[in-house]
Amino acid sequence: MTTKKFATKGLRIAAGIAIGFGVLTVVSGGLALFGGPAAQAAAGNSVPFVLWFNFLSGFVYALAGIGIALRKPWGSTLSIALALAIITVFALLGWHVFRGGVYEIRTIAAMVFRASIWIGIAIFLRRLDIKPSQDIAKGN
Repeated sequence: MTTKKFATKGLRIAAGIAIGFGVLTVVSGGLALFGGPAAQAAAGNSVPFVLWFNFLSGFVYALAGIGIALRKPWGSTLSIALALAIITVFALLGWHVFRGGVYEIRTIAAMVFRASIWIGIAIFLRRLDIKPSQDIAKGN
């Protein structure tokens, strides 16, 4: 497979993962936040700031996926921003746990998974030389 075909296929896969992951994140987060008592009980000891972050970031995941699919530099910028934001929220979750706050082990597993996905996508895009846009206002 040529490098160009690999890059095109890789971008399609990365975009599909980002969009699909975004949709699933919005649906699952929306159910946990707005699904009523049964859905909230199923969420267990969720950490509200993590739950809200994950729900809202799902929309940004899908937007980043669209940018990746369109080969826009801002798709790479969003991917890096998402990776950094997830790592930051993960660190805040660690602080919450350290201070004795309640949590679900699946929340930690989900944050590891999210961070891995977005770090991987950001690295992949950088290796393809799809760099973060320097001036988003220019419409790049």
